[in-house]
Amino acid sequence: MDMIDIKEHIIDWLSEYAKTSGSKGFTIGVSGGIDSGVVSTLLAHTGLPVLILEMPIHQSESEVTRAKKHIEWLKQNFTNVTSKEINLTDTYDSIYESFAPQAEGISKSDFDFSMANTRARLRMTTLYQFAGMYRYLVAGTGNKVEDFGIGFYTKYGDGGVDLSPIADLMKSEVYSLGRELGLIDEIINAVPTDGLHDDGRTDEDQIGATYDELEWAMTYESNGLMVSNPPLNERQIEVLKIYRKYNKSNKHKMEAIPVCHIPDNIK
Repeated sequence: MDMIDIKEHIIDWLSEYAKTSGSKGFTIGVSGGIDSGVVSTLLAHTGLPVLILEMPIHQSESEVTRAKKHIEWLKQNFTNVTSKEINLTDTYDSIYESFAPQAEGISKSDFDFSMANTRARLRMTTLYQFAGMYRYLVAGTGNKVEDFGIGFYTKYGDGGVDLSPIADLMKSEVYSLGRELGLIDEIINAVPTDGLHDDGRTDEDQIGATYDELEWAMTYESNGLMVSNPPLNERQIEVLKIYRKYNKSNKHKMEAIPVCHIPDNIK
């Protein structure tokens, strides 16, 4: 896989899409991770205006620091990049306080999980507010494993975007593209996390498998391998179970919204 060709292809695709849609530029939320780091850099390479939003909600200091360093690096290298920090912590806390009294009889884990998704949806709302004001497109940061393998994103949160530049790339390929783009070491070496929880849990903590393992499982499933030679080891069997569990439970995110079609004879 030639990362130079892939880089140029995505940049050309972004530029053409913006031109065809009549949009003036792009906006994106940067978290301090590899996916948003790669996408924001690809956007910058188009030469079109790029507005980067930092949207902390009880964010860890390390995540905030990485994001700021990446934005600073972008601004030093691309004159078309601007940024704003919209601290959403107070807004989120206000929503939390409004919802908490309504959660009687709901387990704390279910309530907290729901509120984690609310964080993502609050950020999506913010991105579209600025996109609307500037006539920009909201760029997504999901990779292939997250978007089409295990559905590891929030519906109408970080899944609510106008276009997805890296959704056909595996996580390992995103890292390779990041190195080709010259991203700073802090972004390349950051442990993947969705940043939606206060306890600092990583993606691997939540999923139970690494992205390399999930890529293997996704490839295994897509090849339709019913029998493996040599036989699968215990860890591979466990990873397949994890992959299949997420793939099944998150189908509602990865498929079109079900529509109840009314038969012609009763319309």
